[in-house]
Amino acid sequence: MQNSQTGGPLIYALTCGYITLPTSYFISGEEGKTRVPACVFLIDHPRGLALFDTGFSDRFIGMEKGLGKIVEMPDEHSIAQRLRALDVDPDKIDWIINSHLHLDHAGGNHMLPNATVIVQSEEWDFGFSGEDGAYAKEDFDTGQPVKRIIGEHDLFGDGSVILFPTPGHTPGHQSARVRTATGEAVLAGDCCNFRRSLDEMRLPEAVYNADHYRGSLQKLSALRRAGAKIFYGHDPDFWETVPQAKELDLRAVQ
Repeated sequence: MQNSQTGGPLIYALTCGYITLPTSYFISGEEGKTRVPACVFLIDHPRGLALFDTGFSDRFIGMEKGLGKIVEMPDEHSIAQRLRALDVDPDKIDWIINSHLHLDHAGGNHMLPNATVIVQSEEWDFGFSGEDGAYAKEDFDTGQPVKRIIGEHDLFGDGSVILFPTPGHTPGHQSARVRTATGEAVLAGDCCNFRRSLDEMRLPEAVYNADHYRGSLQKLSALRRAGAKIFYGHDPDFWETVPQAKELDLRAVQ
């Protein structure tokens, strides 16, 4: 795959596993459980290939104990297999943009050996602190080059892919604005789990910093009012409407 167009990067949506958790983990005040996707995006830019998050690790394939009771990871869902299905060599990925380092967002990092990981510096430090059990060091402490950033970062230097801080879920969470030929996409990650999270300004039941999380939702709300299409981090209903493994036309995204 090689983007030779001049209208901006191309985006492809990929599902890299599922996890079932109490719904209140994603939006407060809700009962029951919800099965949600691990959402990954391939960004094909003329200057290189980037992934926004990498889903679950392939170590969950076939696992039926421990986390395997709540994580579903078919073999074809690993990021390496998802890329190969698009005729993309995992060795050719240049950049991994980790929204944060939880195991459903950084699990596939090790399958992309030549990629440089881009992460907010505060997130990198927090991942090693041991304060949050959703981090697994084996997922992100892989020996790959790591570019630690602080604040906004223009990935390709042309304004088409801008990383920006959206803390609250974790201290160093970040999202991405991607300007394509068909509009602007905001890859939210876990700063906004469901469409309802943004519509109703509702936080998850447990957050690292509620004030920061609320501020991140407000930032996304302003972007949505300005016309950006928000890709909510774990919304199963929204995700069903997003074409998988195909070039996304943002004009068709609801």
